[in-house]
Amino acid sequence: MPKLSYTTCIVIPCYNEVKELKNRVYDGFLEQDSDAFICFVDDGSTDGTFKELQALEKQYPTKVVAYKNEANVGKAESVRNGINYATANFDFKLIGYLDADLATSLEEFCSLTFYVKDNISFVFGSRIMKLGSIIERKSSRFFIGRFIATIISKILDLKVYDTQCGSKLFTKELALEVFNKPFVSRWLFDVEIFNRIVVLYGKEIALQKMLEIPLKRWVDQGDSKVKTSYFFQLWLDLYKINKIVKQSAKAQ
Repeated sequence: MPKLSYTTCIVIPCYNEVKELKNRVYDGFLEQDSDAFICFVDDGSTDGTFKELQALEKQYPTKVVAYKNEANVGKAESVRNGINYATANFDFKLIGYLDADLATSLEEFCSLTFYVKDNISFVFGSRIMKLGSIIERKSSRFFIGRFIATIISKILDLKVYDTQCGSKLFTKELALEVFNKPFVSRWLFDVEIFNRIVVLYGKEIALQKMLEIPLKRWVDQGDSKVKTSYFFQLWLDLYKINKIVKQSAKAQ
């Protein structure tokens, strides 16, 4: 049987998302006539999430595929597993990932596809507060996020406002290169993505292939799935990533 063909694949990592799934938050998008499908990745949930995903897949067999990790491996590997599974089993041109809480809507994520053209092969959403946009974040998350973003920008030596927004889109060809090996960090893998693209193309060309798009709407949907204890691991991850970036720079 030939592979189903789409324009866009959206990978959504899920961990204990049964409440949102039972509330049918995805139905409106899935009932639209869009040229996109969703690859949900259950990351070892303990609340029946995968059962709900299977039900969603059964209801929308041409729009949804449910993949299950053998164990809880974190967001980085969940996204990587979903992208590699989708590229091996479906035909599409663009692929990206989005947070399960839909802080960025599926519709706005799909609007990013408009910018992947000419030389642009990587587009990512950015939570920039400006006139006409609705960006709602808890103050604590905002200030911590900006502090970390400043450190990350220095590590990468790139003028990126928001590396950590969970709304990123790639051409299929670039995704195969970027997600071909495991990441060092379970949560800060976005930083590694930028570095891998710079290593792949060289900084000058990489900058021409990336595009940061301010989101029209991003609404904090509640508690983060990142445990408070990760705050201490975060610094070790940043150290490891910084080491990788420096090694990559020397190798170029």
